[in-house]
Amino acid sequence: MTKVLVIEDEAETRGIFLDSLEAEGFEAIGAKNGLVGVQKALENLPDLVLCDIMMPELDGYGVLSTLRQDPTTAIIPFIFLTGKASKAELRQGMNLGADDYLTKPSTVEDLLGAIATRLQKQAAIKEYYANLSQQIPVLPSSETAKFVNSQSIFPSDSNLSQVFEYIEANYHQPISLQDVALAVGYCPAYLTDLVRRNTGQTVNHWIIERRMAAARTLLIEGNMCVNQIAETVGYQHEGHFFRQFRQYHETTPQAWRKAQRSGDATLNKINDKKRMVG
Repeated sequence: MTKVLVIEDEAETRGIFLDSLEAEGFEAIGAKNGLVGVQKALENLPDLVLCDIMMPELDGYGVLSTLRQDPTTAIIPFIFLTGKASKAELRQGMNLGADDYLTKPSTVEDLLGAIATRLQKQAAIKEYYANLSQQIPVLPSSETAKFVNSQSIFPSDSNLSQVFEYIEANYHQPISLQDVALAVGYCPAYLTDLVRRNTGQTVNHWIIERRMAAARTLLIEGNMCVNQIAETVGYQHEGHFFRQFRQYHETTPQAWRKAQRSGDATLNKINDKKRMVG
């Protein structure tokens, strides 16, 4: 049964919404203010939230902001209920992540129509990412594993361990922010904000960092050509790999390999001379 949480401080209005939802087969949960609403959202994990804006204790904006910052509630569809709203107030709600607005008083048809639209969109998004995830292998191939740099380049952060573990296991595939978000159970917007707040960088930045580390190892230790290396570390097009490598190292992969090997050769000569003198 689909669960809908109604956060409304006016008891009569709240009762009308709850009765209407229950009559249509929903599991309706009521909350008399924003604080209670946040608590019930965390306890019940509803499929959708209807929330008034002007309320005591915690207003609707505070409720939405709180829910969007918690990974367990970050992707729940959220519809504001408002008696009146200026363009600035509407924009504020949308910037916080609101999915829709309903103006009070609303008819039962308007209420049910808005709920159906949001739930259908949510179901379509889940189906899309579920299908996408089936196309992405979870573990790297043994061939790739032989060439990766075993020293982790990721920061130590318990809040992001699943994120970095997924990137480590799949960087050699053409993964994106959406794939990582799906794997760890966050919406892309929430994950982007979480990673940026904790590391100062984006998810895509860490994917590229890991690919560059593997590419450097392959350039130094093997004799694979650049297009083979590009494919091995997750790039579908050699040109894309070439551009990103140049942005990160200010030189081409071929020139970087030559410089590294020349440096190693020079160092070996110096060490040979030291041994002869000794």
